[in-house]
Amino acid sequence: MDFSDRTVVVTGAAGNLGRAVAQVFAEAHADLVLVGLRRDALAEHFGDEDDHRLFVVADLRDPDQAAAVAQRAIERFRRVDVLCNVAGGFRMGEAVHETSERTWQFLFDLNARSVLHMARAVVPRMLQQGGGKIVNVGAFAAGRGSANMGAYSASKAVVVRLTEAMAAELRERNINVNCVLPTTLDTPENRAAMPDADPARWVAPQDLARIIAFLASPAARAIHGASIPVTGLS
Repeated sequence: MDFSDRTVVVTGAAGNLGRAVAQVFAEAHADLVLVGLRRDALAEHFGDEDDHRLFVVADLRDPDQAAAVAQRAIERFRRVDVLCNVAGGFRMGEAVHETSERTWQFLFDLNARSVLHMARAVVPRMLQQGGGKIVNVGAFAAGRGSANMGAYSASKAVVVRLTEAMAAELRERNINVNCVLPTTLDTPENRAAMPDADPARWVAPQDLARIIAFLASPAARAIHGASIPVTGLS
């Protein structure tokens, strides 16, 4: 895959998956707009900005800050070809009837509203330039409710439904919208939280990143509204 002269926006870029996604696109020669909550975290993981790498600090729960991401990308690279909605969060442990308003709001804002806000910011730019690719990160848990994960599963199910709706709206406009549905990622945090589990059965962030890059490539031009399960060996 070659993304030369293509601009790729990666939200949640300082996280484990975001870093892997950014690395895959960097190796494919893309111009990168790396979005995170803290500039120092972006600089720690990616070094300095350069001719092909722009840092944007934004809280995507705020629609104005999401709009600013698209504006910065256009000012720097003149176009947005790929949007990877990686930013998200996870919480579990509460039964549905015990789920606090704080947990509900946190998960829906971070997992669902961030996708909506970035769509509002980026899709008009893609329409103006004649096309683009959007890849959202859902979760395998979106397919079925599980005990003590109701809010998380529901918020990720929203991502799947938004993906399908956007694909139906935009496929005739040369914009592909798809999402990936990973199970547990092999991250240091998950290893620490589940020391007795076998991380070899989990999903490596680098493997998921390659699937995201494929969905953003011309090779996936015939795929619209798909939710791709990425389950490792689990």
